[in-house]
Amino acid sequence: MIQSLPLLDKKVLVPRGENQAKSFSQLVEREGGIPIEIPLIAFRPIEKVDRLQDSLKALDTYDWIIFTSNVTVETFFSFYQKEELDERFPKIAVIGKKTAECLKEKGLTATFVPSAYVAEVFVEEFLPYIQSGMRVLLPKGNLAREYISRALSEAGAMVDEIVIYETYLPDESREKLARMLADQQLDILLFTSPSTVDHLMEVVKDFGLEEQLNKCVIGCIGPVTEKKLVEHGLVVHASPEEYTVKEMIKSTIAYLDVEEL
Repeated sequence: MIQSLPLLDKKVLVPRGENQAKSFSQLVEREGGIPIEIPLIAFRPIEKVDRLQDSLKALDTYDWIIFTSNVTVETFFSFYQKEELDERFPKIAVIGKKTAECLKEKGLTATFVPSAYVAEVFVEEFLPYIQSGMRVLLPKGNLAREYISRALSEAGAMVDEIVIYETYLPDESREKLARMLADQQLDILLFTSPSTVDHLMEVVKDFGLEEQLNKCVIGCIGPVTEKKLVEHGLVVHASPEEYTVKEMIKSTIAYLDVEEL
């Protein structure tokens, strides 16, 4: 008997850029879905700032450096080559297995990786490694939360947060998303961060597409992204306990199965 494909012919929004969308799209295709790649978030390094230069010159004075995403790793090393920093590199903490893998490609190993890939779990599990007076470097994006920095500072650490990249919605994505929503060409919307939600809603409100949006099944990764969807008045149909794209797709399929009963 031929196994049915749960996402057969359903058009699924893949909100990632070209370099990040491949594995996501393959998971959708494996279940019979049609991935529609529309990057709802893109990143660009800011101009090299004096604070970043000063921190890198004094890298050996830090006890820890924290990377919260692949983007922070890639952007950080776009400013400086690893070879320039090897001997002075502090211990490294990351959020997420993918970030640890990205770091490994640079020839570095993370000392600390949390059991779940959200800031709250990271802080809870990382705090035992922090002693009063420790210095922590936290490169980040312009829209990143301050939760980690605040929690570590309250524990007595001296945290230097430095914005090294900014996020934006590409113009071509804005036009493509508006057109496909207007023509009801998206069945399932899957979100991987609060920023992807904000950028989609910006387009929805600008083009008056609220009615079309309400006809879509919505899934997401993580409580922060789910909270953002709810703040925008949207119903979240799928939100897995494990914060991976694979589990998000499985959770979405489970919702569709129930709906079809």
